[in-house]
Amino acid sequence: MNIAVDAMGGDYGPTVVVAGAVAAAREHGLPVVLVGDGSVVERELTHHRAEGLPVSVRHASQVVGMAEPPSQALRRKRDSSLRVAADLVKEGEAAAFVSAGNTGAAMAIGMVVLGVLPGVDRPAIAVLLPSLTGYTVLIDAGAIVDPKPRHLVQFAVMGHCYAKDILGKAKPRVGLLSVGEEEGKGNELTKDAFEELKVSSLNFVGNVEGRDIYNGNCDVVVTDGFTGNVALKISESLVEMLGAMIKEELNRDLLSRLGALLSRPAFTRFKKRVDYTEMGGAPLLGINGAAVICHGASPAKAIKNAIRVAAEWVQRNVNEHIKVALEDEAMLAREGREGGRE
Repeated sequence: MNIAVDAMGGDYGPTVVVAGAVAAAREHGLPVVLVGDGSVVERELTHHRAEGLPVSVRHASQVVGMAEPPSQALRRKRDSSLRVAADLVKEGEAAAFVSAGNTGAAMAIGMVVLGVLPGVDRPAIAVLLPSLTGYTVLIDAGAIVDPKPRHLVQFAVMGHCYAKDILGKAKPRVGLLSVGEEEGKGNELTKDAFEELKVSSLNFVGNVEGRDIYNGNCDVVVTDGFTGNVALKISESLVEMLGAMIKEELNRDLLSRLGALLSRPAFTRFKKRVDYTEMGGAPLLGINGAAVICHGASPAKAIKNAIRVAAEWVQRNVNEHIKVALEDEAMLAREGREGGRE
């Protein structure tokens, strides 16, 4: 099961991506195809003693810039490392692709090259955020900023399947992000989506608020890509701010430094719980394949874990389960409409 990796993507390019890919091959035994400038990638591989590991290289002559318009990447860069990685999945030479490059281009190329699953109108980015009980799936985190109610229902189904397959939740609790818990709260999008979700077969717990992303009261939080991306970026900034403030206070005086030394194991565990690199990247759910999108500033550890996440996605047949779940929901909706006419 090859995982194609865009070796040229991200803020740090091949230096970090190759290190992460080699770590995934070494620690998890995952076959990796590094896609990018062959000479550059091979040079990086020599620094990591990758001989004997299941790591291969596929040359690509172009690179998609981090700020490049997705449409331009699609039309003018058919031999980019990102496009070639997606092509490998389409051609069956790889089971998934991973990229820390241009998010918009990765989404566009994923949709155009691989298409979407039956029953999916728009794909969605799912991120795992830490909570008091483990992780919460936030979907969508930036793929579709102005969805329709039916799209939110599809996001809910995809998030449900991901939480069930990857997080091991037998009956994931699905909530709709709104400005209040009461039915009828929110804008027209959330009100209409609420009506569809409450008659679905999902374990829909109703409207939830931002705090429910972290308090463990919900397993899947559904929202539009605009709101979800804002929530994600606020969360990332909050973690950074808290980390900096804690470090500052612990170094304020001798007594604080002594306390920090005694509490180091607890702080290490806390850091691991809130560290986004533990999950590596965010799956682009709904495409007819598997793609994991990483933060542009991802370190090698994040790349390694993104490759692991991509492999788990494929191994646990998440896409097949999404297709079946969407078919079931469509059948339920048809029966509901027919029953209403009677």
